[in-house]
Amino acid sequence: MRSETPKDPNSPSTIRRPAPQHEVTKASENERDLLLQRVQPGLSGLIDGSLSSLAPIFAVVMSTQKPGYAFIAGLATAIGAGISMAFSEGLSDTGTVTERGNAWKRGVIVGGGTFLGGILHTLPFLIPDFLPALMVALAVVVIELLTLAWLRHRFFDVSFAWSLATVTLGGALISGVSIGLGALLGTAVAG
Repeated sequence: MRSETPKDPNSPSTIRRPAPQHEVTKASENERDLLLQRVQPGLSGLIDGSLSSLAPIFAVVMSTQKPGYAFIAGLATAIGAGISMAFSEGLSDTGTVTERGNAWKRGVIVGGGTFLGGILHTLPFLIPDFLPALMVALAVVVIELLTLAWLRHRFFDVSFAWSLATVTLGGALISGVSIGLGALLGTAVAG
């Protein structure tokens, strides 16, 4: 049996050398570009779609208690908001001044995220019964809020608890207003 001598921690084979500065800088620039050009626009779209579409969907379902009507309202909202956000982002700057990359690519990302955020809690309203459709849609909203909080935590170093609190506050305010309006004014206005 051969006994191995312990490696010298200062030997050239065991010393960890930092990456050359230009590699670190390039990696930092690539990460920054990814955040500014892909992650932030996608997250912006998801947040907008997930939150802003709550109002029309839940107001319609609460006022009519007809999930099919809420589905139509949600589908129209998701498509319309997705197109609107795509154009808003695409026309907001050229990307050269802000160094955020091609504005139209960001627009497509924001618009796609907005559509996705709006359509996810719309799909449960394909369930024809009011209460089950509403319960599934609310469960989807909870999953969306948790996902949004995790994404903010993962990519922007915001605490998960703070992220969850802020997106939940936004979702609760919008849902509360839309459910309240739908329940209180729906029957009076819709007849």
